[in-house]
Amino acid sequence: MNGLLALTVLCVIFAVGDIVSAKTKSILSMLFVSSVILLIGFWVGLPTTIFDDAALLKIGGILIAFLITHMGTLMSFKDLKAQWKTVVIAIGAVAGIGVFLFLVGPPLLGKEYAIAAAPPVSGGVVAAIMMGEAAKAKGLDSLAVFATLIVVVQGFFGFPVASILLGKEARKVRDEFRENGSVVESKVVSSGTSDVVLGEKPKLIPPFPAYLQTPYVLLAKLGIVAVIGFQLAHLLNDIINPNVMCLIVGVAAKELGFLEEDIMTKANAFGLAMVTLVAVIFSSLTQASPQMLATLVFPLVGSLLLGLVGILIVCSILGKILGYSKEMAISIGVSALFGFPGTFVISNEVAQAVGETEEEREVILDAILPKMLVAGFMTVTISSVILAGIMVNFM
Repeated sequence: MNGLLALTVLCVIFAVGDIVSAKTKSILSMLFVSSVILLIGFWVGLPTTIFDDAALLKIGGILIAFLITHMGTLMSFKDLKAQWKTVVIAIGAVAGIGVFLFLVGPPLLGKEYAIAAAPPVSGGVVAAIMMGEAAKAKGLDSLAVFATLIVVVQGFFGFPVASILLGKEARKVRDEFRENGSVVESKVVSSGTSDVVLGEKPKLIPPFPAYLQTPYVLLAKLGIVAVIGFQLAHLLNDIINPNVMCLIVGVAAKELGFLEEDIMTKANAFGLAMVTLVAVIFSSLTQASPQMLATLVFPLVGSLLLGLVGILIVCSILGKILGYSKEMAISIGVSALFGFPGTFVISNEVAQAVGETEEEREVILDAILPKMLVAGFMTVTISSVILAGIMVNFM
């Protein structure tokens, strides 16, 4: 297929997925809708070379390091400190998914499926790509498809659970507010795209002047940090996965002031980078015949159910220890199945549904939104990538 046509067709498919996601309030995610269109397309004649024809796979493989380093710039030590209990529960949820699938999964699903499932269940696209690449390197194409499908369908398991439990939590908050007339908790977390806050401690490295905040300069700095991350990982004999190291140095570089917050967005590069990233993960679908999908249904559903059980057990225990309600703690853990912006959407939907006045809706959001935002970033952005870096060693 002509390269320009191939790229346009893929962008149209992703756009349709985005539109359906917006219309269904993320119940049908962009990933799910786009994957269904691609699968059906491949079965009826869409060229399976479309990703190569669009020249997205090679650049997408390179940009993964940029995107993971960029993820590090979305995190703030200040936010994590303010929501430390949420951070503990979110990390516990990912650990619960990994341990439960690693210990209970093999006899039920098979060792390869259980190991390949844990990072995608606990995170998103990046974790799935890491596991998919490890599977392809060993000639296990069905496992690469399996990792892709987990990311595609996991929201169907996560959204209903989070919606029901957050609804219960929201009613508790509303009733307490009606009884006591007090705001439960103030907003303490940003969306990761805010400007410098008045009175914020100056960074060790001062920001470049505005006229040097160009896409070229920003991407050059991002690339330098990503390269440093890979080199540090190699110096340590890759004991820490290079992608995980990129995440760590990304956070450090942002805190020092060398990298700007949400840097790829500011460089006007995030949108196209995400197109290449989605193309990389969807490339596995070219191998997904109807017969292969039929064999993957049981391990797919089984791994997601086992992951949910791990979340329920660990988060219930940690919530009780840390003073969070069971509903709130489990919702924090379940954020691993959809992440941001799902955490933002579902919190607002619950507040709108449960609160009967604008003041009640604001109180509900103040109570649940900071926790859900931090949880989504911790599970999908950080913990799942770290878990993937560990699990690839067991493939």
